Amino acid sequence: MAIGLPASAVAAPGQCANPSGTYTGEVPWGQRLVDPARLWPLTRGEGQLVAVIGTGVDGQNTQFAPGQLEGGAGTERSDCDGRGTIAAGIVGAQPDASTTFAGVAPGVRLLPIRYTEGSGSSASDGGGGDPGALADAIGTALDRHASVVLIAVPAAFDSPQLAGAVSRARSEGAVVVSAASATQQGARTYPTASSGVLAVGSVNPAGEPVQTEAGDYLGVAAPGAELVSTSAGAGGAVAHRWPVTDPGLAAAYVAGVAALVRAYHPNLTGDQVLTRLTLTAHRPPSGRHDPRLGWGVLDAYAAVSSTLPADVAPPGAAPAPASAPAVVPAAAPAPATSDLAAGTIALAGVALAAAAGVTVAAVRRARRRNWRPSRFTP
Repeated sequence: MAIGLPASAVAAPGQCANPSGTYTGEVPWGQRLVDPARLWPLTRGEGQLVAVIGTGVDGQNTQFAPGQLEGGAGTERSDCDGRGTIAAGIVGAQPDASTTFAGVAPGVRLLPIRYTEGSGSSASDGGGGDPGALADAIGTALDRHASVVLIAVPAAFDSPQLAGAVSRARSEGAVVVSAASATQQGARTYPTASSGVLAVGSVNPAGEPVQTEAGDYLGVAAPGAELVSTSAGAGGAVAHRWPVTDPGLAAAYVAGVAALVRAYHPNLTGDQVLTRLTLTAHRPPSGRHDPRLGWGVLDAYAAVSSTLPADVAPPGAAPAPASAPAVVPAAAPAPATSDLAAGTIALAGVALAAAAGVTVAAVRRARRRNWRPSRFTP
């Protein structure tokens, strides 16, 4: 990968984020690992509104489609800090001929909400803000009917107001995704550590966890180091920052996949989406929960295409892994698959699930291969 800005997503105090340029290198490793293009014949996330809560999103970066960023009360289409724009790009940036970078779910609409200015506002969580302000931001997202709420910059402390906002989100069926990004040993971020939130750890290209924060509340892990994404300060161009290492950005990959799941399985509740994402993850080498990797590294294709019973229990709820229900991923769509053919493939997956009493396919594959990142290298 070409050398760009230092490995940080945050602008220096008193300065605003600037692009590294237009990225034209090989497809970024995180994008190869998640491999969203494999799912686009099935869904691109259409019909989903993803709230990006953090430092705002720079709407002048033209890798966002016209009208993709929602406006109106409570939204912010500028971003001096830069992290909100990077996170939004990972979720929904459009494929563009000028770059190899693209977002996970380019069919989504994005709701940019700023609750913190970012850099320097909290020493313990890398620029997180007041939990009351974050609670208000979540409330705005829910008022606008966001189906996925991405906490791009979590807070360093909890509060009754923030806990109440998370409870409301869960009751209304929204999926709340937040990164484990505390920088001090033993510290927690919020609502990452709150019940009902999908807490996300981060990994580097070697599959190693890179964040300090750890705990039994971690759900899954996703790319959070040496990343490429859209940059603030683009000034009406397609522009990027790279390489960026920020554990908070791992949550953006998970939020994008959550939007794909919601689009392809519109009848799932928010809790069912969270269960699907954790159950289909590539298990850690131990096969058990890891305090920094959660239930394993995100598997986007299995999360979207697998056939699961409606009452499937989340990981850890069953007495033993062997009792886990059947998960049968649908066959991969061929490059020229039509919408009708994609639907046929999905139906075939359902039929296969009904006929076969197999163990969890995604877990079995992960245990056999111990998730080696090299298999995502072209």
